[in-house]
Amino acid sequence: MSNNKILAKEAFNNIPEVNTEVVDKMLNKELKDLNKKIVVLDDDPTGVQTVHDISVYTDWSLDSIENGFKEENSMFFILTNSRGFTAAETEKAHKEISLNISKVAKKLNKDFIIISRSDSTLRGHYPLETEILKQTVEANSDVKFDGEVLMPFFKEGGRFTINNIHYVQDGEYLVPAGETEFAKDRTFGYTKSHLGEYIEEKTKGTFKTKDTTYISLEDIRSLNIEGITKQLLDVKNFNKVVVNAVDYIDVKIFVTALVKSIKSGKNFMYRSAAALTKVLGGVSDKNLLTRDELIKVDSKNGGLIIVGSHVKKTTEQLEELKKCPFIEFIEFNCHLVLDSEKFEAEVQRIIEKTEKLIASGKTVAVYTSRKRIDLGENKKEEELKLSVKISDAVTSIIEKLNVRPNYIVAKGGITSSDVGTKGLKVKRATVAGQIKPGIPVWTTGAESKFPGISYVIFPGNVGTKTTLREAVEILNK
Repeated sequence: MSNNKILAKEAFNNIPEVNTEVVDKMLNKELKDLNKKIVVLDDDPTGVQTVHDISVYTDWSLDSIENGFKEENSMFFILTNSRGFTAAETEKAHKEISLNISKVAKKLNKDFIIISRSDSTLRGHYPLETEILKQTVEANSDVKFDGEVLMPFFKEGGRFTINNIHYVQDGEYLVPAGETEFAKDRTFGYTKSHLGEYIEEKTKGTFKTKDTTYISLEDIRSLNIEGITKQLLDVKNFNKVVVNAVDYIDVKIFVTALVKSIKSGKNFMYRSAAALTKVLGGVSDKNLLTRDELIKVDSKNGGLIIVGSHVKKTTEQLEELKKCPFIEFIEFNCHLVLDSEKFEAEVQRIIEKTEKLIASGKTVAVYTSRKRIDLGENKKEEELKLSVKISDAVTSIIEKLNVRPNYIVAKGGITSSDVGTKGLKVKRATVAGQIKPGIPVWTTGAESKFPGISYVIFPGNVGTKTTLREAVEILNK
């Protein structure tokens, strides 16, 4: 474990309390007449982990975007799944999306805000995605972006930013993000935990640590709205704004100042985790979902759990899940991916076995072998392509399933995206809420393979060792 870790209790004890009623009043007053459509681009399906009764569209056609703009809600999500894309694919997708948003906004004469929602442990195509969004929107509208707000705070997942350093909670300690396993990600790795330094590292020095604007917890907790608003009004040349936060109250105070600056004519791009979307979108708190809300029609069939993510936390949660006597476990030997014939036979074996068990009332958990495929040095893109092939095979299990499970749980961002869009063929889902903190549930649309099913999207890096088991136990009571 890191030498720079700090005790969470000590870190939070020194932060002054704030009157929440006063803050809520200020925020609601500002949000009331913001009158902009908030479009959240989600690089995997876990970004809806703080909201409810919000639409998620799984494509970015003009029709889908127009439907989103015409909704009563101030906010809708577009699932890009770009964390599973190559750099070229994500560039193409973000050009298309921003062009279509600009076209629809012009047609409907409606202002908009784009939030690029990404991983709270800082993995993803950054700064590529927000750069492309900025360039394309500016080229196709009158909008000019003054700066970019970075806010990876995500309380439900234990992600906190203190003194500009982003931390990931591990038990009672907070570990600087750059010293966690997430920072060693083969595709999206980084070394810096100080967000200004992270920006400088990721932009290869184009944006400097010293030019970044830092919104401090001192200013936030002393309700220095005027001071924060002034900081935002001074941002120019697409320079970056780092927001410190350890609780939702910090997001609310910041957003109050942010909206004031927007009303004064400032435009920002946003790269954030899921907390900012909830507050800026004015989404209320909601209790965790109960079994009755999740299972509307109780069939005699078993449920289906798909585990793809390879992070350490997922493997620990899978081991804990294995203690459930009501689940049959099937290991998918994904190392056979290097031999097409054997791989195909393995997929077939799993589909037949899964079908039989679910129909007999058994809940099935299909999980990929835990050992990663390692092709050696400088093979990142090849490894990504293989993981896409494995993900496609996992998805085909859902595609070819003839029996309707009682519910579906998918573990891991890319896995859950592919299961939702390719396997379940969802075009538009509604976020029902969360089964556990930070673990969202979609209710699938009428067009999907299993309409109205509860689909639990379980991020790879969220929850404690027992959270996956606890979520599945709620569904099986």
